[in-house]
Amino acid sequence: MGYRSFTVQYRKEWDDYVNRSLLHDVFHSCTYQSLNTEGEPLLFVYEEGDMFIALPVVKRKVEGTDFYDMTSVYGYCGPISNVNITELSEVILADFTAAFKRFMTDQRAICIFSRLHPFIDQCHLLENIGGVVENGSTLYMDLSSSIDDQRSGYEKRLSRQVRQLRNKGYLIKEATNADEIKAFVDVYHKNMDRLHAAPMYYFDEAYFTTILELEGFDSKLLLVYDGTVLTCGALVLLSDTIIRNHLSATSPDYLSESPSKLLTDEISVMGRRLGKKIFHLGGGVGGKEDSLFEFKKRFSNLQVKDHIWRYVNDREAYDAIVAKAGADIDLQSGYFPLYRQPKEKRDPIFQIAN
Repeated sequence: MGYRSFTVQYRKEWDDYVNRSLLHDVFHSCTYQSLNTEGEPLLFVYEEGDMFIALPVVKRKVEGTDFYDMTSVYGYCGPISNVNITELSEVILADFTAAFKRFMTDQRAICIFSRLHPFIDQCHLLENIGGVVENGSTLYMDLSSSIDDQRSGYEKRLSRQVRQLRNKGYLIKEATNADEIKAFVDVYHKNMDRLHAAPMYYFDEAYFTTILELEGFDSKLLLVYDGTVLTCGALVLLSDTIIRNHLSATSPDYLSESPSKLLTDEISVMGRRLGKKIFHLGGGVGGKEDSLFEFKKRFSNLQVKDHIWRYVNDREAYDAIVAKAGADIDLQSGYFPLYRQPKEKRDPIFQIAN
């Protein structure tokens, strides 16, 4: 029931576990984890013989206490393994649970919140550690179908708009230099201003550059120009089988034109060219079937369930901290952990589309 844990200083060891897993994504990599600003990234590893289960977490200080809690990075993370997680024996599940609880106790971490990966079956491992909760649905395109079949499934008005946008002669290209990255970041920040986004979503130029230079992951910054004017763009992440629009933005002057529709169609073309099987469109804000969800649904109605994982390791400490927060907390909100419930209501922005 032993475990190992690694900080980002042990990049080689961290990425060795990631690369040896059956399924993983950009979000599991040491470099991506190190981009977070909320706390200290750690990789928890449980091993039994040649088998391992690795779980990246972010350890955060709980203000005004001697305790910490844990969360996941922005994106889709959760545990990965070099064996099929759904086939783990009851003995392995019990030993993993005991090792992870000891890890949290050793780290003085009272609870964990993690968003799980919709295309890696992780629930079997975690459903008896606290609980796995459905968080709406997430949308995707099946890139094993032909591009013609895909486009025939677009909502009729959208299909017409994409054709019209292609006929307007927009230039679609990958960013190749620092000036293009800087120009996109400027457009992205203007979008965040327009949407009154929380400070955590104002990713800087270094964030985008680091992701584009990630070893082992050929990420792209795809841009759409009207002549020399940048109209919109997207940071596109690639894993073994998945392509996704991680962060995107449209120039305020082109919101009504909505070239992001053309951009989304083009990402699906790129995905096929690169041999990917899934174009992960994502879901709505906070798992809701809102306007963002409906925008994505115009491209594809293929859906899988999105899940989040919540676990309290030290109930006494957790309840005491919640009680100390007192009247500032809405106990019926469903927010977790409750003591981190924001006082100012803002909508989290998982992806921007127009």
